[in-house]
Amino acid sequence: MIFCVEDDSNIRELVVYTLETTGFKARGFEDGKEFLEALALETPELVLMDIMLPGEDGLELLGRLKSSPKTREIPVIMVTAKGAEYDKVKGLDLGADDYVTKPFGMMELVSRIKAVLRRTKKESQDPQDVIRAGGIEINTRKHEVTADGEVVNLTLKEYELLKRLMKNRGIVMTRDCLLEDIWGYDFDGETRTVDVHVRTLRQKLGSCGEMIETVRGVGYRMSE
Repeated sequence: MIFCVEDDSNIRELVVYTLETTGFKARGFEDGKEFLEALALETPELVLMDIMLPGEDGLELLGRLKSSPKTREIPVIMVTAKGAEYDKVKGLDLGADDYVTKPFGMMELVSRIKAVLRRTKKESQDPQDVIRAGGIEINTRKHEVTADGEVVNLTLKEYELLKRLMKNRGIVMTRDCLLEDIWGYDFDGETRTVDVHVRTLRQKLGSCGEMIETVRGVGYRMSE
């Protein structure tokens, strides 16, 4: 089941119709109140979330989803007419899995939904509960990170970035690769957001942050 939260009835009905004719089950909601009421009764596979909504906006609703242990793993694609980088960064940093800007093609939307579902399904099947590198440890089941035994509070994207680097320890990860894997493949090549997140991640990890090495002109790697 896919939930579509969109206040424009024409867009909402077209999205639901398209999803149902391409093999998905879908339900539409015009505001956050309807969406949250339905969410209390049913957990969707994925949520399409418009940012501009009456009452609570899409970013506020996204924050609610990602702050609750019961709903934080539900993949979310933000759908909005806004194209500013600030809105993309804010939504993706809150935990959105992809970002689609209106107007968009229905088949493009279906393709993105399938890509996000494949990616999140693969990650959920990962049997490794604990990942270690030097003094850094990630407990994926608890979604907890420690550095030299101290718990480190990370944003969702910082957590995903660290996990990706640690799982590929010793391998250089390009900025484009990290951007595609973590922020979504159509983030307009804004690779500097990777650099910003690496900088804050290093700061939060303290001395352990030195394990994240910069490979000049290419990207980053977790030292062995």
